[in-house]
Amino acid sequence: MFNLILFGPPGSGKGTQSENIIAANGLQHLSTGNLLRSEITNQTPLGLKAKTFMDAGQLVPDEVVIGMVDNFMNAHPEAKGFLFDGFPRTTAQCIALDALLQQKGTEINVVLALEVGEEELVKRLLGRGATSGRTDDTNETVIRARIQEYHDKTTAVATYYAQFNKVVAIKGEGTVESIYTELKTQIDARI
Repeated sequence: MFNLILFGPPGSGKGTQSENIIAANGLQHLSTGNLLRSEITNQTPLGLKAKTFMDAGQLVPDEVVIGMVDNFMNAHPEAKGFLFDGFPRTTAQCIALDALLQQKGTEINVVLALEVGEEELVKRLLGRGATSGRTDDTNETVIRARIQEYHDKTTAVATYYAQFNKVVAIKGEGTVESIYTELKTQIDARI
């Protein structure tokens, strides 16, 4: 089983590249945001527990999120692996995810981090905001705050996996094809 974490700030092309990676490698896309919404919509025990925290304005505890990740993985026994998107976000979540994967006889093989300059990100997001209707992509101050939040949150995750030599920085500027070629090279070297 091949598992990877794809990182990238808002506007880095992570969504586009995720689709390419998943299609080429037969991986399951594991987005904790999508998982959370699905569990709540389906009113599962974990979804109801998560909703209680969210309704109180609190973060969903790591053990609830890990439970959802475990359920998703168990629901896809045929998967060749998983692409983790938006998770883990903290060192504690890294440790919990590694423990879960170890129980399943697997691990995170690589953390691919798309790196794009801030001015390019702002330009991309303002462009996306002009056509997508996403209000969070129309205000430059909000965009810069989101980029800073990304850097603040993901530094700990990168530091954690760097101690195991699993983090690879990928230049996220250029054509979709050239960026994907570099991602593919790094994945192919580990599969």
